[in-house]
Amino acid sequence: KRDVRTRFTFNAGEDWYSVWSPDGTRLVFSTGRPTPLDLYQQAADGSGSEERLLQGSGNKYVTSVSSDGRFIMYHMGNAGSPTGNDIWFLPTFGDRKPQPFVQTPFNQTQGRFSPDRRWVTYQSGESGRNEVYVAPFPGPGGKWQVSTGGGEDPKWRRDGKELFFLTGGNTVMSAAVNGSGSAFEVEAVQRLFEARLRTNTYLGFGTGWVYDVFPDGQRFLIDQVTDEQAAQSPITVITNWTSMLH
Repeated sequence: KRDVRTRFTFNAGEDWYSVWSPDGTRLVFSTGRPTPLDLYQQAADGSGSEERLLQGSGNKYVTSVSSDGRFIMYHMGNAGSPTGNDIWFLPTFGDRKPQPFVQTPFNQTQGRFSPDRRWVTYQSGESGRNEVYVAPFPGPGGKWQVSTGGGEDPKWRRDGKELFFLTGGNTVMSAAVNGSGSAFEVEAVQRLFEARLRTNTYLGFGTGWVYDVFPDGQRFLIDQVTDEQAAQSPITVITNWTSMLH
């Protein structure tokens, strides 16, 4: 209404991923004071002070809060770690001791709770490229592969009956799923649309979060390259340029 942006954080460190609490009253985010990135939360209206939820070695990137607010999911990795990025979850009750959810020699990121909290979808590079998987929460148990031609950044529809993900960098895909039983079922997978998604390879962290989906799965919010940006002149490289000198 005021046509003005409102700043949320004021610290001198870098702020990264952020997610809403289920009731929309709080934001959980990753921030460094200065390093590594730890987990914090604060009232969404900016009131009160920040609360540090988790600190320790390794950068922690928050990706999801369970629908009952009892668990926070994040991925974490240390430089040179033999297990790459692993997915962890933090209880918001009791002793608040973090626990690993997926921990392998490969990179696992973007873990997100299903609306009924029974499942977690995530991306993993264990096959040689990123694919989307689903595993039971809190485990243990098997896993089900959702994508087949590459997949990243999975998101649930609010009723848990559809998963969306990206493939090929600019294609938004949909998978009809059924998690009501003891085994997770992946049904029809289809292409929805192409989008000129903005890429961000800052520090090698990939595309970041470039899209989101409305609760009913009918509309999307896309961070898309504009016509002006797409029309920018390409970079020209001249090889053997010394032969042109006289």
